[in-house]
Amino acid sequence: MKKALVMLATAVSMGGAFAQTAAPASAPESTTAAPAAKAGHERNVEDRIAYLHSQLKITPAQEPQWKAFADAMRSNGETMGQLFQQRKAATNVTALDDMKQYATIAQAHADGMKKLVDAFDPLYSSLSPEQKKLADATFHRGGPEGGRPHGHHGKGKAGKPAAEAASDATVKP
Repeated sequence: MKKALVMLATAVSMGGAFAQTAAPASAPESTTAAPAAKAGHERNVEDRIAYLHSQLKITPAQEPQWKAFADAMRSNGETMGQLFQQRKAATNVTALDDMKQYATIAQAHADGMKKLVDAFDPLYSSLSPEQKKLADATFHRGGPEGGRPHGHHGKGKAGKPAAEAASDATVKP
């Protein structure tokens, strides 16, 4: 079950929009740890949004569609962050509770992906052919959330680390 959760967390964090960031090592475990983790998580979501905005070369005319997509990313990130915090805070969890938590996270991820798709559809339709090629390449290598690979220690193309292999695949306009 833990391996399945790690796989789900990896899939979720692959989009970066949902990645949970640990508190800095210098922060005590008390009340400062949760706000620091939340601030780090929000920064990751905003970094992902800025990365995609730049990568897709969003034009001023596309900003309304972009805003809807970015807002969906923020909302999903907040939901997933809360669920992972709840899971992390849970103590004395039974096997049944563990499975229920996992099911809740998996369902939230599926619901979030539906919201992202619904928000991305009008944005994608507004993209130029060049932007669509950029989006296709960016999302293909970074998962459905469209992000850069994070935390992957596996090998990508030609035996290179996944992150390095993904950077090789960057589309040059």
